[in-house]
Amino acid sequence: MSNPVNNALEQLASVDGFIAGAIGNSASGMVMGSRGGSDKFNVEVAVAANTEVVKAKNRAMKALKLNGGIEDILITLTEQYHLIRPLKSHPEIFLYLAVDRSRANLAMARFTLSEAESAMKL
Repeated sequence: MSNPVNNALEQLASVDGFIAGAIGNSASGMVMGSRGGSDKFNVEVAVAANTEVVKAKNRAMKALKLNGGIEDILITLTEQYHLIRPLKSHPEIFLYLAVDRSRANLAMARFTLSEAESAMKL
């Protein structure tokens, strides 16, 4: 039997410019699985910090009375893109992807996140 978390992480790791990928739980801030990272890029810290980003966006949407859910959140840094995609089926679970901006294709990174979400059957 295949593992949906590992399958999704493999898909994320295939993105050009891949730095790190993870599946996080915004209710707990915990990492359900991760790939990549380095001494300079702690994936667990990134997931915990981006849990707060997801919670803040959900609060903002509620305050603004916006309907629907978050498709993805893009954070553009000078040298990196960070993408967060809550699962439609379980919005407290999110995919996280960090890529090198000079090597990544943003459209392909978003497409791969969507594909990884589709493969997740929790």
